[in-house]
Amino acid sequence: MGTSYQSRQPTGRDVPIAAMMPKNALVIDDHPLFCEALTMTLTSALQVKNVANAGSLAEATSWLASNQTPDLILLDLNLPDVDGLDGLLRLQSSAPDVPIIIISSMADERIISRAIQAGARGFVPKHAAREAFVAAFERISSGGKFLPEGFMGVPEAETRSLGAQDKDDVIERLKLLTRQQANILHLLCEGKLNKQIAYELDIAEATVKAHITAILRKLKVVSRTQAVVVAQSAQYTSILQNDSKPS
Repeated sequence: MGTSYQSRQPTGRDVPIAAMMPKNALVIDDHPLFCEALTMTLTSALQVKNVANAGSLAEATSWLASNQTPDLILLDLNLPDVDGLDGLLRLQSSAPDVPIIIISSMADERIISRAIQAGARGFVPKHAAREAFVAAFERISSGGKFLPEGFMGVPEAETRSLGAQDKDDVIERLKLLTRQQANILHLLCEGKLNKQIAYELDIAEATVKAHITAILRKLKVVSRTQAVVVAQSAQYTSILQNDSKPS
Protein backbone atom coordinates (compact mmCIF):
# COMPACT_ATOMS: atom_id res chain seq x y z
CA MET A 1 0.00 0.00 0.00
CA GLY A 2 1.42 3.36 -0.99
CA THR A 3 1.60 6.46 1.10
CA SER A 4 0.62 9.06 -1.50
CA TYR A 5 -2.52 11.07 -0.93
CA GLN A 6 -5.67 9.76 -2.55
CA SER A 7 -7.99 12.60 -3.57
CA ARG A 8 -11.61 12.35 -4.62
CA GLN A 9 -14.18 15.01 -5.46
CA PRO A 10 -17.24 15.17 -3.18
CA THR A 11 -20.55 14.04 -4.66
CA GLY A 12 -23.93 15.72 -4.55
CA ARG A 13 -25.02 13.30 -1.82
CA ASP A 14 -22.30 14.38 0.58
CA VAL A 15 -23.22 15.22 4.15
CA PRO A 16 -22.59 18.94 4.85
CA ILE A 17 -20.00 19.44 7.60
CA ALA A 18 -18.39 22.40 9.35
CA ALA A 19 -15.41 24.19 7.89
CA MET A 20 -13.36 23.14 10.92
CA MET A 21 -13.32 19.52 9.76
CA PRO A 22 -9.91 18.10 8.78
CA LYS A 23 -8.72 18.66 5.21
CA ASN A 24 -5.81 16.22 5.31
CA ALA A 25 -5.79 12.82 7.02
CA LEU A 26 -3.44 9.88 7.43
CA VAL A 27 -4.89 6.36 7.72
CA ILE A 28 -2.54 3.74 9.19
CA ASP A 29 -3.85 0.23 8.60
CA ASP A 30 -2.52 -2.82 6.78
CA HIS A 31 -5.89 -3.96 5.37
CA PRO A 32 -6.29 -2.49 1.84
CA LEU A 33 -10.07 -2.97 1.63
CA PHE A 34 -10.68 -1.27 4.96
CA CYS A 35 -8.36 1.59 3.99
CA GLU A 36 -10.28 2.04 0.74
CA ALA A 37 -13.64 2.08 2.52
CA LEU A 38 -12.42 4.53 5.15
CA THR A 39 -10.88 6.75 2.48
CA MET A 40 -14.25 6.89 0.73
CA THR A 41 -15.96 7.86 3.99
CA LEU A 42 -13.42 10.60 4.63
CA THR A 43 -13.58 12.07 1.14
CA SER A 44 -17.28 11.72 0.36
CA ALA A 45 -19.07 12.08 3.69
CA LEU A 46 -16.56 14.39 5.37
CA GLN A 47 -15.11 16.22 2.37
CA VAL A 48 -11.53 15.56 3.45
CA LYS A 49 -9.50 16.64 0.45
CA ASN A 50 -6.42 14.47 0.89
CA VAL A 51 -6.11 11.04 2.46
CA ALA A 52 -2.76 9.27 2.77
CA ASN A 53 -2.48 5.57 3.56
CA ALA A 54 0.32 3.74 5.36
CA GLY A 55 0.42 0.00 5.97
CA SER A 56 2.81 0.01 8.92
CA LEU A 57 4.03 2.32 11.67
CA ALA A 58 7.46 2.60 10.03
CA GLU A 59 5.82 3.66 6.77
CA ALA A 60 3.68 6.20 8.64
CA THR A 61 6.55 7.77 10.58
CA SER A 62 8.62 7.98 7.40
CA TRP A 63 5.70 9.69 5.64
CA LEU A 64 5.24 12.15 8.52
CA ALA A 65 8.92 13.07 8.37
CA SER A 66 8.74 14.08 4.71
CA ASN A 67 5.21 15.42 4.18
CA GLN A 68 2.87 18.11 5.43
CA THR A 69 1.53 17.33 8.90
CA PRO A 70 -2.03 15.98 8.57
CA ASP A 71 -5.01 17.38 10.46
CA LEU A 72 -6.00 13.94 11.70
CA ILE A 73 -4.50 10.46 12.09
CA LEU A 74 -6.52 7.24 12.14
CA LEU A 75 -4.57 4.35 13.65
CA ASP A 76 -5.19 0.61 13.79
CA LEU A 77 -3.85 -0.99 16.97
CA ASN A 78 -2.60 -4.15 15.28
CA LEU A 79 0.03 -3.39 12.64
CA PRO A 80 2.75 -5.62 11.14
CA ASP A 81 5.52 -3.84 13.04
CA VAL A 82 3.74 -2.85 16.25
CA ASP A 83 0.87 -3.99 18.44
CA GLY A 84 -1.37 -2.12 20.84
CA LEU A 85 -0.73 1.26 22.36
CA ASP A 86 2.97 1.39 21.53
CA GLY A 87 2.07 2.67 18.07
CA LEU A 88 -0.09 5.42 19.57
CA LEU A 89 2.68 6.56 21.91
CA ARG A 90 5.27 6.65 19.14
CA LEU A 91 2.95 8.58 16.82
CA GLN A 92 2.33 11.16 19.52
CA SER A 93 6.07 11.77 19.59
CA SER A 94 6.22 12.09 15.80
CA ALA A 95 3.12 14.29 15.49
CA PRO A 96 2.44 15.74 18.96
CA ASP A 97 -0.24 18.23 17.88
CA VAL A 98 -2.27 15.91 15.66
CA PRO A 99 -5.42 14.27 17.10
CA ILE A 100 -5.36 10.50 16.78
CA ILE A 101 -8.42 8.28 16.46
CA ILE A 102 -8.00 4.58 17.18
CA ILE A 103 -9.78 2.28 14.73
CA SER A 104 -9.67 -1.32 15.86
CA SER A 105 -11.49 -4.63 15.83
CA MET A 106 -10.39 -5.02 19.47
CA ALA A 107 -13.18 -3.07 21.16
CA ASP A 108 -12.97 -4.36 24.73
CA GLU A 109 -13.73 -1.61 27.26
CA ARG A 110 -10.34 -2.05 28.95
CA ILE A 111 -8.60 -1.46 25.61
CA ILE A 112 -10.76 1.58 24.88
CA SER A 113 -10.06 3.05 28.32
CA ARG A 114 -6.32 2.49 27.97
CA ALA A 115 -6.29 4.11 24.54
CA ILE A 116 -8.05 7.24 25.82
CA GLN A 117 -5.84 7.39 28.92
CA ALA A 118 -2.80 7.14 26.63
CA GLY A 119 -3.90 10.20 24.67
CA ALA A 120 -6.17 9.04 21.84
CA ARG A 121 -8.91 11.55 21.03
CA GLY A 122 -11.39 8.87 20.05
CA PHE A 123 -12.01 5.18 19.53
CA VAL A 124 -14.13 3.74 16.71
CA PRO A 125 -14.58 -0.05 16.35
CA LYS A 126 -13.89 -1.28 12.82
CA HIS A 127 -17.32 -2.83 12.61
CA ALA A 128 -19.03 0.50 13.34
CA ALA A 129 -21.40 2.00 10.79
CA ARG A 130 -20.29 4.88 8.58
CA GLU A 131 -22.37 7.26 10.70
CA ALA A 132 -20.21 6.45 13.73
CA PHE A 133 -17.07 7.56 11.89
CA VAL A 134 -18.79 10.78 10.80
CA ALA A 135 -19.91 11.47 14.39
CA ALA A 136 -16.39 10.79 15.67
CA PHE A 137 -14.75 13.22 13.26
CA GLU A 138 -17.32 15.93 14.00
CA ARG A 139 -16.90 15.50 17.77
CA ILE A 140 -13.12 15.60 17.64
CA SER A 141 -13.07 18.55 15.23
CA SER A 142 -15.11 20.53 17.76
CA GLY A 143 -12.60 19.79 20.52
CA GLY A 144 -14.27 16.80 22.16
CA LYS A 145 -13.51 13.11 22.49
CA PHE A 146 -15.45 10.27 20.91
CA LEU A 147 -16.27 6.95 22.55
CA PRO A 148 -18.34 4.10 21.12
CA GLU A 149 -22.04 3.95 21.90
CA GLY A 150 -22.67 1.97 25.09
CA PHE A 151 -19.15 2.47 26.45
CA MET A 152 -19.35 2.50 30.25
CA GLY A 153 -15.73 3.22 31.12
CA VAL A 154 -13.21 1.35 33.25
CA PRO A 155 -11.56 2.80 36.38
CA GLU A 156 -7.95 3.74 35.75
CA ALA A 157 -6.80 1.47 38.55
CA GLU A 158 -8.15 -1.50 36.59
CA THR A 159 -6.25 -0.59 33.42
CA ARG A 160 -2.79 -0.10 34.89
CA SER A 161 0.17 -2.04 33.49
CA LEU A 162 0.73 -5.52 34.87
CA GLY A 163 4.33 -4.47 35.46
CA ALA A 164 3.16 -2.62 38.57
CA GLN A 165 1.24 -5.59 39.96
CA ASP A 166 2.35 -8.31 42.33
CA LYS A 167 5.33 -10.21 40.97
CA ASP A 168 3.95 -13.62 41.94
CA ASP A 169 0.77 -12.92 39.97
CA VAL A 170 2.85 -11.90 36.95
CA ILE A 171 4.88 -15.09 37.16
CA GLU A 172 1.74 -17.22 37.29
CA ARG A 173 0.49 -15.57 34.11
CA LEU A 174 3.81 -16.07 32.38
CA LYS A 175 3.66 -19.74 33.26
CA LEU A 176 0.51 -20.03 31.13
CA LEU A 177 2.63 -19.56 28.01
CA THR A 178 3.62 -22.54 25.89
CA ARG A 179 7.28 -23.09 25.11
CA GLN A 180 6.87 -21.52 21.66
CA GLN A 181 5.05 -18.52 23.10
CA ALA A 182 7.79 -18.19 25.71
CA ASN A 183 10.42 -18.20 22.97
CA ILE A 184 8.54 -15.52 21.06
CA LEU A 185 8.16 -13.33 24.14
CA HIS A 186 11.89 -13.70 24.80
CA LEU A 187 12.60 -12.44 21.26
CA LEU A 188 10.13 -9.58 21.76
CA CYS A 189 12.16 -8.58 24.80
CA GLU A 190 15.18 -8.38 22.50
CA GLY A 191 13.30 -5.95 20.26
CA LYS A 192 12.80 -8.34 17.36
CA LEU A 193 10.08 -7.67 14.76
CA ASN A 194 7.58 -10.32 13.66
CA LYS A 195 9.54 -10.99 10.47
CA GLN A 196 12.77 -11.52 12.41
CA ILE A 197 11.06 -13.81 14.91
CA ALA A 198 9.57 -15.87 12.10
CA TYR A 199 13.02 -16.27 10.53
CA GLU A 200 14.73 -17.23 13.80
CA LEU A 201 12.08 -19.78 14.77
CA ASP A 202 11.53 -21.02 11.20
CA ILE A 203 7.78 -20.44 11.30
CA ALA A 204 5.37 -18.34 9.24
CA GLU A 205 4.95 -14.69 10.13
CA ALA A 206 1.19 -15.27 10.43
CA THR A 207 1.95 -17.91 13.07
CA VAL A 208 4.05 -15.39 14.98
CA LYS A 209 1.16 -12.91 14.96
CA ALA A 210 -1.23 -15.59 16.21
CA HIS A 211 1.14 -16.48 19.05
CA ILE A 212 1.56 -12.81 20.01
CA THR A 213 -2.21 -12.41 20.17
CA ALA A 214 -2.34 -15.41 22.52
CA ILE A 215 0.52 -13.99 24.61
CA LEU A 216 -1.26 -10.66 25.06
CA ARG A 217 -4.45 -12.45 26.06
CA LYS A 218 -2.71 -14.66 28.62
CA LEU A 219 -0.78 -11.75 30.12
CA LYS A 220 -3.91 -9.55 30.04
CA VAL A 221 -2.18 -6.69 28.25
CA VAL A 222 -2.98 -4.91 24.98
CA SER A 223 0.43 -4.32 23.42
CA ARG A 224 3.73 -6.06 22.88
CA THR A 225 5.40 -3.21 24.77
CA GLN A 226 3.35 -3.98 27.87
CA ALA A 227 4.12 -7.68 27.45
CA VAL A 228 7.83 -6.84 27.49
CA VAL A 229 7.37 -4.76 30.65
CA VAL A 230 5.62 -7.71 32.29
CA ALA A 231 8.37 -10.10 31.24
CA GLN A 232 11.16 -7.84 32.43
CA SER A 233 9.44 -7.13 35.75
CA ALA A 234 9.40 -10.85 36.54
CA GLN A 235 12.96 -11.68 35.42
CA TYR A 236 11.52 -13.62 32.51
CA THR A 237 14.76 -15.30 31.42
CA SER A 238 14.74 -17.68 34.37
CA ILE A 239 11.06 -18.50 33.80
CA LEU A 240 11.73 -19.15 30.13
CA GLN A 241 14.46 -21.64 31.00
CA ASN A 242 12.69 -23.50 33.79
CA ASP A 243 8.93 -23.17 33.88
CA SER A 244 7.36 -22.78 30.43
CA LYS A 245 4.94 -25.40 29.10
CA PRO A 246 5.91 -27.37 25.99
CA SER A 247 4.46 -26.11 22.72
